[in-house]
Amino acid sequence: MPTELVNRLEGGLQENDHPYMNGAWAPIREEFNATEMEIIGTLPADLDGVYLRNTENPVHDPIGRYHPFDGDGMIHAMRFKDGRATYRNRFVRTKGFVAEQEAGRALWAGLMENPAKSERPGWGAHEGLKDSSSTDVVVHAGKVLSTFYQCGEPYRLDPETLEAEGVDHWGPVDGISAHPKVDVRTGELLFFNYSKHAPYMHYGVVDADNRLVHYTPVPLAGPRLPHDMCFTANFAILNDFPLFWEPELLERNLHVVRFHKTMPSRFAIIPRRGGPQDIRWFEADPTYVLHFLNAYEDGDEVVLDGYFQEDPSPSAVGNGPPGYERMMAFLDQALMRPRLHRWRFNLATGETREERLDDRTLEFGIFNTQVAGEKYRYAYSAVTKPGWFLFTGLVKHDLETRESWSIEFGPERYGSEPGFAPRTGATSEDDGYLVTFITDMIADRSECVLYDARRPSDGPVCRIILPTRIPSGTHATWAQGGELNTR
Repeated sequence: MPTELVNRLEGGLQENDHPYMNGAWAPIREEFNATEMEIIGTLPADLDGVYLRNTENPVHDPIGRYHPFDGDGMIHAMRFKDGRATYRNRFVRTKGFVAEQEAGRALWAGLMENPAKSERPGWGAHEGLKDSSSTDVVVHAGKVLSTFYQCGEPYRLDPETLEAEGVDHWGPVDGISAHPKVDVRTGELLFFNYSKHAPYMHYGVVDADNRLVHYTPVPLAGPRLPHDMCFTANFAILNDFPLFWEPELLERNLHVVRFHKTMPSRFAIIPRRGGPQDIRWFEADPTYVLHFLNAYEDGDEVVLDGYFQEDPSPSAVGNGPPGYERMMAFLDQALMRPRLHRWRFNLATGETREERLDDRTLEFGIFNTQVAGEKYRYAYSAVTKPGWFLFTGLVKHDLETRESWSIEFGPERYGSEPGFAPRTGATSEDDGYLVTFITDMIADRSECVLYDARRPSDGPVCRIILPTRIPSGTHATWAQGGELNTR
């Protein structure tokens, strides 16, 4: 059967005018398998791998106010092999998802509500918050791993079928944050977590055989809100940014985020199997970084690229309830003004140097992960629609020549964080394809779109029409066919 409707979930979600439950963010309840889809252009025959994207996709009406990060996790997968493409999507069967399906209603209040409104205890950094595993997705030890930004449990799925395989056995008590990193050279997964109790952060390593082989505290002065990390051949890079919960209010269980602009940013450089005694701390200009690109070693220096926010705590906009509009403002990249930025940490002198690489508002960057932790040349950043969490295009950077090229998805066409898919037999770092899901609000459909990464401005190589219009989401990844394991 070319397109099979595998499951249609029952839910209690009613029509409403919430901006992140409508339009390009409108959720779906159907799970599909599609083996034959309309293709516009020519599907490349030199691809073997899978493009995976995580999605916030609520099934039930929220308890009180809704924030898009509350939505249930759904993985969308486009598998390329032997000149063919197949698509499927599945909800992540988290403990919270299963419980709410059994109850037929929401049991947990979301990010915008008092956790006391939840009917059940929560996971991760917040009491009463559901771990929806809806933020990030990677492939490690041959399996899909989905994660939650508030330090949830690591959920495994089969990379070919997306069938649930439960919580990974090595997950620590404090969970893991979104954005664990996979080193394709060693097969290791590097991760961190954070909590409201000392030492406030941990760092860990899971080996290629999916065994937790290293887990160490990273002591901080108090609770922090890190979101991403990076690594080089020999080091992991963690952070302590001056954007965190107001300590006095946190003592009253009130989670109010403030940017402490007189405090420096701090970066922890730790050997990949090092302990607290091995950490080197480097200070830098105050900011907050939501996402990093890549890092590498250059002589005595560790070089780190990411997105420096010029206004990490944007002012509220609109006329919503107190606190609500300010929280929603954190979805607007135009307000936070992230800029592509480079830090250089000198291990010999202890000095930090910083450099702005682009003055445009850019975020959600990716690169060819086959060179993760190594010196690299090309980066690909997302352009967002002002006022919205919607991607309208991409920018390719040549970090050596400082040239750049832009892609615009077109009117009312909103993309996903792309993946870089190396061409079979690739001969250079950018020899491959940029893969993304695009939702076209005018045509009322979604597509998987491929661009030649060497010449992205030439437009799509091909467009694969999905069996359903899918909602916008957060993070995505690409994994080569050889990295997949269905055992």
